[in-house]
Amino acid sequence: MSAVALNVCTGRWFATDDGAVTLRFGTDGMRGDARTELTVDVVRALSRAGAEELGADAFAVGRDPRRSGADLAAAVHAGVADAGGTSTDLGVVPTPAVARWCADRHVAGAMISASHNPWYDNGIKFFASGGSKLGDAVQDRIQARFDGLLGERHAAVTPAITDAHRAAAEAHVDAVVSSVEGRRLDGVRVVVDAANGAASEVAPDALRRLGADVSLIHAAPTGTNINAGCGSTHVESLREAVVEHGADLGVAFDGDADRMLAIDENGGLVDGDQIIAICARDAKARGTLAHDAVVVTVMANLGFRRSMEAAGIEVVDTKVGDRYVLEALDARRLSLGGEQSGHVIFRELAATGDGLLTAVQLLDVVARSGRSLAELATGSMTRLPQVLRNVRVATQPVDVDGPMAPFVDASLARMAGRGRVLIRMSGTEPLIRVMVEAETDAEAQMEADGLAAAVESLFC
Repeated sequence: MSAVALNVCTGRWFATDDGAVTLRFGTDGMRGDARTELTVDVVRALSRAGAEELGADAFAVGRDPRRSGADLAAAVHAGVADAGGTSTDLGVVPTPAVARWCADRHVAGAMISASHNPWYDNGIKFFASGGSKLGDAVQDRIQARFDGLLGERHAAVTPAITDAHRAAAEAHVDAVVSSVEGRRLDGVRVVVDAANGAASEVAPDALRRLGADVSLIHAAPTGTNINAGCGSTHVESLREAVVEHGADLGVAFDGDADRMLAIDENGGLVDGDQIIAICARDAKARGTLAHDAVVVTVMANLGFRRSMEAAGIEVVDTKVGDRYVLEALDARRLSLGGEQSGHVIFRELAATGDGLLTAVQLLDVVARSGRSLAELATGSMTRLPQVLRNVRVATQPVDVDGPMAPFVDASLARMAGRGRVLIRMSGTEPLIRVMVEAETDAEAQMEADGLAAAVESLFC
């Protein structure tokens, strides 16, 4: 019978025939199908390894509302007890609420979530004491411990657990509300799509405390409806609701609320690049943008880069993944960065991407400027057509760049310096992602189709 293992690149499980059971970190923690793959025994062993390597006597554990979350959170508590530690249960809260709790109390932590994935998936993300995500070296050490623990029989334990759900949720809301320094959102009409996830209670609470007129959709978690046709990966119903309510804008979270996308008053999508551009230009004008620089990943639109150059703002590039953005922010002592997908980090206000904080910061700019979100978005940058093609592969290629280099060079030559190409392995799924930016949508579509066909011929 095949053993179960986790793909090094994607962070997802696959079958092997050599009898070994291995697990590897993906771009953002580890994920698998909680019905068949990410078992309580696996999570218990992983949590013990994490607690031991992080030297954590105290651990905070949060989760999103998907069906498997409670059982997997209990497994984390057991793993921490195996390591000799005590733990605090934060219940259903956003990922940034866990990070904030860890930062405020100088404890380590874990979030049980598969982010934007469907309900039957789940995963685990660790935070070091202080609330920061783990670097590659720390993950490698946890990996080594975990490999040695898998398959061991677990002794019966009675974890020492403190219930702090209300305190964690209130602390998170309080911090987000205080981030605008006493300013208000009175009169701003906003539709919130909570993705039937971790933002369902805290998001409307925070926005209403600030005076916003809030209409709420997709905020009734059942355990199986998280991200289902809603949230930041499915904004169609939010578009309709914004127009129907005559709202000033809409905000869409993902399942664990660590990222957010917006919809303007006309139903137009405002992505992470545009949100960062709006906030960066506003901060520079107010003299609060540290070193007049922002951090983004290589996926940031070419239009964003041109806009920042025109505004006198330096752009610092990282690999895809918000933890790499955070590392660059800290290394350069910068205050703002994020990803096109809506992970935005206001480093002076939080230790990780925070969808609710991002929503409030964006709404604050709208309220202070007296301009609509559509005006701010179009005025902050001109987004070049960007086309993304995903090619599913059975195994991780050893080298993508080398075999694809002639095809990429030919594509760039045809665009004559007017576009950009990026080809990379996904960090969360068994996909090779092909991204093309060009002056026109037709040109971007044509080049992306040709490169995707080349990927299929080489790797599928």
